This record gives sequence, structure tokens and C-alpha cells, in this order.
Amino acid sequence: MGGSTRNPRVLQGDNASGQSPYLRLSRRMLDISGDRGVLKDVIRQGAGELVTPDASVLVKYSGYLEHMDKPFDSNWFRKTPRLMKLGEDITLWGMELGLLSMRRGELARFLFTPSYAYGTLGCPPLIPPNTTVLFEIELLDFLDSAESDKFWALSAEQQDEFPLQKVLKVAATEREFGNYLFRQNRFCDAKVRYKRALLLLHRRSAPPEEQHLVEAAKLLVLLNLSFTYLKLERPTTALSYGEQALIIDRKNAKALFRCGQACLLMTEYQKARDFLVRAQQEQPFNHDINNELKKLASYYRDYTDKEKEMCHRMFAPYNGSTVGEN
Repeated sequence: MGGSTRNPRVLQGDNASGQSPYLRLSRRMLDISGDRGVLKDVIRQGAGELVTPDASVLVKYSGYLEHMDKPFDSNWFRKTPRLMKLGEDITLWGMELGLLSMRRGELARFLFTPSYAYGTLGCPPLIPPNTTVLFEIELLDFLDSAESDKFWALSAEQQDEFPLQKVLKVAATEREFGNYLFRQNRFCDAKVRYKRALLLLHRRSAPPEEQHLVEAAKLLVLLNLSFTYLKLERPTTALSYGEQALIIDRKNAKALFRCGQACLLMTEYQKARDFLVRAQQEQPFNHDINNELKKLASYYRDYTDKEKEMCHRMFAPYNGSTVGEN
């Protein structure tokens, strides 16, 4: 990890003592499985809560065999690692246990004995039988989807009886999954997650004193949807979601900005200017807003120049021969 895909030679001079490098390393590692089947050495501390059992994790990892410099498995070179759900997408029991001991941002080294890795048979041709392997794992982030999984397993009637705070948490989880997909440029998949969150919030009635919590959650999802539809080059829909966000908060600079972007794509220059000027009034020094106004001015100049040229051609005197002239 940390950019390296070569075996971390923490034990230089491996055979100096006549002992296995992994055996020497294991003596200073923490036993997290209770039977020394999974050993851990923290390279960089993380922060926040531990990974939860039903979480979906975003990790970078490299797996090494003893005495080999290059990893037999690594996702280090992937620009955006795949989100993996514990209990479903991770096949090594040792990696599951290791991840459950980690916090966001943590980088750690693990030794997995065969019973926690590839077993007595190994994984030919890469992994020999009864092999202890070393993994370096960096936990980039994780999403706690336990509450969400429980909620979606319920009937519609049971969902309606779910406590408001838990409903808001489910909606937030759906939005976080959408954000992950958005960062991967999977915009169609992201909008599905955002729409699930929005539908859930629309369905939920709340007492007056808690309605502001539902509206605040809706606002975030509407902004996400507006931006996603801009990425999908569907400005009319992006404008619709942006305007819904403005119903909740009419001075929201991000909503005004998204509406302005949508109108600019639709070549509705006056509407675009109105939205962007309002956004600028809320955030006068926002770089993106000011740049969009400059872009609008440039587009509008080009548009008016073309209009003038077209009018000039329409009304210019014609000096050619008369049709039907003998």
C-alpha cells in the first residue's frame, strides 16, 4: 500500500537468523482472531468508528507470498476500487476479520494462516497448498448498510412504521451509495440510488417539529439528482430537480447554480442569467458561479452575432438576375 506493489521487506536479511521472514514478523503482530490465525500490524492509524459487520467497504490491497517481491493480487492501480460488501464479495475470512478491526484511513499489514486464507488446497497455480499469505490493506471508506438492508427487507406497511430517524439513516445510506457511483462516473446507476432515497423521503410523513429534518434530507438528494442529470446531458430534468430544491430553500446557491447550468445548456440565456446572478448574490466569490457567468456572456455574444448575421442576410438587397427574366 501507500503506492508500493513490492513485498514490504520489513525483515531485511531474511535468512540471517535462519527463521522464516513471516515467523519473525508474526512475533511483533497483534492476534485479532484469538488463535493467531489472523495477525495485524498497524502502519498508519485510522479515525472514527470500526467497520460494522454488514458494511460495504472501499479498500486498496496487495497480497504477497513469502519470499516473493511482487504481489500475487492487488487492486492498487485501479483508479477507483470497487465497493465490496462484507459477507458477500470478500472470499477470504481473514480479510473480513481484518477489515472489522479497521477504521477509516487506516493502513495495516496482516498475516493470514491457511485456514483464514486459501486453505489446505491453496489456489493453483498462484497459491501453493497450506500457504500463509501477507496482505497490506488500506481502508479508504465504508458504508454501514445494515439499517438499509433491514429496511428494504420489510413490507411497505412495515416500512411506513419504521422510526423517522432510522428512515433518514436509510435515505442517507442510499445517497452515499449514489455518491460512490457518481464518483465512478456511473451516472445512470447513481440516479437510481438517489431516486430511491427521494421516494422514501416523499413517502414519509413527519410531525411538524421534525419535518425540517425530512426537508433537509430531500434538499441534498434533489441537488444530487440535478447534478446527475446535467452529467447525463438531460438539462430539462436537471432544471426540474433544481427548481424543486429551490422550493425548499429559495436562496440555495448550489440549486440556483444547477438551474443556471441547465438553462445555459437549453440555450435559455435570460433564464440562465437570472439564476446565476441570484447564485452570485448568495456567494459573490464562488469561482464556479463566476466562471459560468463568463461562459454565459461568451455564449450570448456568439448567439447575438449569429442572429445579426442571419438578419443581415435576410434583408440584404439582392443583385442577382430576376427569376423568369427573358
